[in-house]
Formats: sequence, structure tokens, C-alpha cells
Amino acid sequence: MPVNLRVPARAALRPVPGVAIGTAMAGIRKVGRRDLLVLQLAQGATAAGVFTTNRFCAAPVRVCREHLAASAGAIRALVVNTGCANAGTGATGLANARRSCEEVARLLGCAPGQVLPFSTGVILEHLPMERLLAGIGTAVGALGASDWLDAAEAIMTTDTLPKGASREIDVGGTRVVVTGIAKGSGMIRPNMATMLGYIATDAALPQPLLARWAREVADLSFNRVTVDGDTSTNDSLVLLASGASGATIADEGAPGAAALKAAIVEVARQLAQRWRATARAPPSSSRSTSSAPARRPRPRRSPTRSRTRRW
Repeated sequence: MPVNLRVPARAALRPVPGVAIGTAMAGIRKVGRRDLLVLQLAQGATAAGVFTTNRFCAAPVRVCREHLAASAGAIRALVVNTGCANAGTGATGLANARRSCEEVARLLGCAPGQVLPFSTGVILEHLPMERLLAGIGTAVGALGASDWLDAAEAIMTTDTLPKGASREIDVGGTRVVVTGIAKGSGMIRPNMATMLGYIATDAALPQPLLARWAREVADLSFNRVTVDGDTSTNDSLVLLASGASGATIADEGAPGAAALKAAIVEVARQLAQRWRATARAPPSSSRSTSSAPARRPRPRRSPTRSRTRRW
């Protein structure tokens, strides 16, 4: 378990060819900090994700599931905002999530169904759409000018440090990169918990294989962490494969498949460990050997109780 964590070195978070990064200070909740992220993926890229098991899932989670299913994973962009989770916002929340996809699609020249939206922050509040849409324009205009450390900072809410990790491997003589970022510091329990996580590689993978790996990677990393026993409404882990390196993993038995999967799992575990090390509550995990006496659990609040909460 890492201790005395520091901000990842900018150069240590390696660029992933086929993934362009743009960030903006949209002022969604706080002025003067990055709070909007756009990732643009190369033509032919694939994406897969796993999402919250909370029955009260937020609007962007519902839209992500719809778009991944309808596009068969042929995603061209992601848009992530912090400050407002767009959770518990009903039909208006769904419309706002879709509107953000439409704006990204308009600016990038792709279909709205090829854009995945994500939100994190305070629940039971509507997105400030005027500021959000303006920020999307700024982030798209900055594509290529930002890096993975900027991206990690842009998705933070109550995190004390940005979380990122990278690995490089050789696949058939081709250098392949795996880089990931995540946010999360509270409302963390098994089944991913309060998190947004994005792991990208420049290898090419078919979407069904990527989808299977997404589930397995989550089970080997994020699903093993518990902090305070709450499952958020917005949890999302997404794997992205740009294919820009030219290295192709056609199936689980292909040369290099095991090494690539191991690299993705290692990046995910590093991110999950950073979660636990910066958690807002006394941490525990499935691997914890703490001998501290057990404390009586606090009564659980009703999930329908009207109480604004940051996740």
C-alpha cells in the first residue's frame, strides 16, 4: 500500500496516442479551478464501461449505458464535469446530460450517441448548462494542449491529490502505453464506489473483449476497496482502446494479451490504492489486516432522503 502520496509527476503519466485531452475552468461550482474534461478518441477506437449498482443511478450513467449499447462501443469522445453530479434530477437531468453530448458532438463532428457524459459533485442539483456548454467549447478548443495530470486534476472533487498511473509494455515489438486516472475519496465500498475512472491504451481491442476486461479489471481492483459503506449514484469505470499504436489484441489468447491485461490491472490497482490512501473516512479493504476493534455501524440513511451530498 503506498503511503506519503505525492502528486504524480507530469512526465510519468505517459501520453496515449489516439487520445487527445482538453480541460477548462468552467466555474461550475468553484472559480479558478479545472472542472471540465473532454477526451477525444481516434476514429476506430473502442470503449467499454462498468457502472454503479445503485438503483438510483444518475442521469449521466443512464445516458452512458444507452450510448455504449447503441454504438457497440464505437465512442469518439468523453465529457466529464465536476461540481454537480446531475443525480436525482429527473427528466431535466437526462435532457441536460444529452445536451452536453450534443454540444461535444457538434464541435467534434461525430454523432451525439458516440459521446459519453460523466458528472461528479453535489447531488439533487441541476447542471448550470450555460457555464457547462461554454466550458465544453473551451475544452474542445484546448484539445492537445492538456495532459493526463491536467485531466486528473479536472475530475477531482474532494480528493486531496490527483490520481494517475501509467505503464508501458511490448506487444509483438510494438511499444504500447496504458495510462489511467481516477477520482474518489468518500462514499467508497465494494462494487466500485464513489468513483470515476478512465484507463486508456493505444492498442486495438474488439469491444466485446474490452467489455469483459472492464468487468474483470474492476473486480481485481476498485471493487476491493471499502471506506465508508456507501455506494454512489454516479460510479463509472471506462476502458478505452484507441488502436493508434498498430498493436492489435484480437482475443484473450492473442500474443501480448496477457501482458496488456496485466498492465491495465496494475494501473487500476495503483489508482484504487491511491483512493484508499487519500480516503476521507478511516479506510478498510478486503485485504486489510487491521486489528482495531470493530465499531457499531451507524444507521443507514434512506436513499430517498432529501439531503444534498457531495460524492
